[in-house]
Amino acid sequence: MGFFSWLKEIFFGGMPQKKAVEVRPAAPRFPVPRPAAVPAPVKPAATPPAPLPRTQASYEAEEFAPISDKELRQKAKGSEVASSPWWGRTDTIPPGDDARTKLIDRALVTRGYLTPEQLVEIHRVGDLMLLKKGDESMLRVQADRAVAQSKEERAALKAEKKRQAEERKRAHAEAVAKRKASDIIFLGRGVSGGLANRTSDEAKLKKFGLPSLSSPDQVAAALSIPLLRLRWLAFHSDASTTSHYVRFQIPKKSGGMRDIWAPQPKLAAAQAWVLENVLSKVPVGPVAHGFVPGRSTVTNAAPHVKRKIVVNVDLKDFFPTITFPRARGIFESLGYSPAVATVFALLCTEAPRREVEYSGKKYFVATGPRALPQGACTSPALSNLSAWTLDRRLGGVAAKLGWTYTRYADDLTFSGDTLVPKGEKNPKSVGWLLARTRHVCEAEGFEVNEKKIRVQRRNTAQTVTGVVVNEKPSTSRAERRKLRAILHHARFEGLEKQNRIGHANYVAWLRGHVAYVSMVNPAQGEKLKVKLDALLKSGK
Repeated sequence: MGFFSWLKEIFFGGMPQKKAVEVRPAAPRFPVPRPAAVPAPVKPAATPPAPLPRTQASYEAEEFAPISDKELRQKAKGSEVASSPWWGRTDTIPPGDDARTKLIDRALVTRGYLTPEQLVEIHRVGDLMLLKKGDESMLRVQADRAVAQSKEERAALKAEKKRQAEERKRAHAEAVAKRKASDIIFLGRGVSGGLANRTSDEAKLKKFGLPSLSSPDQVAAALSIPLLRLRWLAFHSDASTTSHYVRFQIPKKSGGMRDIWAPQPKLAAAQAWVLENVLSKVPVGPVAHGFVPGRSTVTNAAPHVKRKIVVNVDLKDFFPTITFPRARGIFESLGYSPAVATVFALLCTEAPRREVEYSGKKYFVATGPRALPQGACTSPALSNLSAWTLDRRLGGVAAKLGWTYTRYADDLTFSGDTLVPKGEKNPKSVGWLLARTRHVCEAEGFEVNEKKIRVQRRNTAQTVTGVVVNEKPSTSRAERRKLRAILHHARFEGLEKQNRIGHANYVAWLRGHVAYVSMVNPAQGEKLKVKLDALLKSGK
């Protein structure tokens, strides 16, 4: 086996082991050129040794004593040997105090290639060379190792930070999923600000007899629906792929079309619960007659009978004026926490939307703020509660003049005989009353429809929400004459021939009109009812 093969077998293994060669005294010989060391891959040291200034070393021949194969193998496995910075160097003579170099030197002596004295001299010369020119290569090696170690450390740090970020992301996703399953913390941009506040005013809730609710999960339990469905029903999006409302239009009496938003069954059920268990339990003011049990257009008109002046004022865009913040404020004023008030207000409001198509997909895009929709069962009750302060202020203005004030939805009615305020000698004009009404309405967030202001005096038919109030509550004379004419002609021609409007159920339509006349004025309605019953009994 050659010397280098033997060294390779010692340091790297993989070759059969031979018996140690008997060491014989070597004859003095000239120094032979040092063979090139076999380069071998070595892992960089955990901490690269800092370059130290080289000094002249003092070597002893005993340091290079022969060594057996067994001892050589054992020492070759040491970490100090494996991490030698002189591994594979061919540009200089390595120092004799290097652990790996010392093993190779002893192997040279053992094989008889060099004597210890020759090695002492060789390394003395090598140290002088290093002192003379400096070990630039060693510095480069150490610098490369330091750079490599720095890169490894940075890569390890980056990997650790990435692992920590992924762990935080995973933990956050798990926490969000857990919160979504048990709570509602977000319901859309611009409407979720109060969801973190879960404090309700129990005293107010008890005063009105309302169910005690403080958090969205309690609302879902009260509605007997899953929390995910409640989130789906209440979530606000500016561009949604689904709509909880069916939108259509119906003609107005005054001309134009009225937009109706009919809620889908699941949302309608939630709104019905809110109306029955919350809104219907809150009393409204005595001047509000629209959508109040036990009150009607007749009760709204009765206080204005036999008055010298009747003034009708209409509010413009009544339901759209009551936006989401106002609806949420109503529920908060009842004692509910901002979280519950937000959920209720989202269930009871909707944004006007336009249906568009983008990339082959249908979207319902919001074109305005959320407000009370015409078609939801909760909108009338919320409108009455929203106008509570308006009614008090306008009622105070009317009382100061000695007048009467009532409101049916968006129709405001004032009536009286004189315009002399209490404690004043100078009477006020109708113009002053209208100006004051405008100011109060604007202060309360409403707008007067100037086109629908009517001032009615005794010399004309004074009507309040369709009821004539000159002498007593009654329907218009034209309407009664129309009904009498229909019943009269039906005696000879039959009811079906009178159906000139093409109504699908003409008899029911006729009964409804007669019933309305009876509600307004029972005496007038009774006469029409007798004629209609006789006609139906005769089979015509």
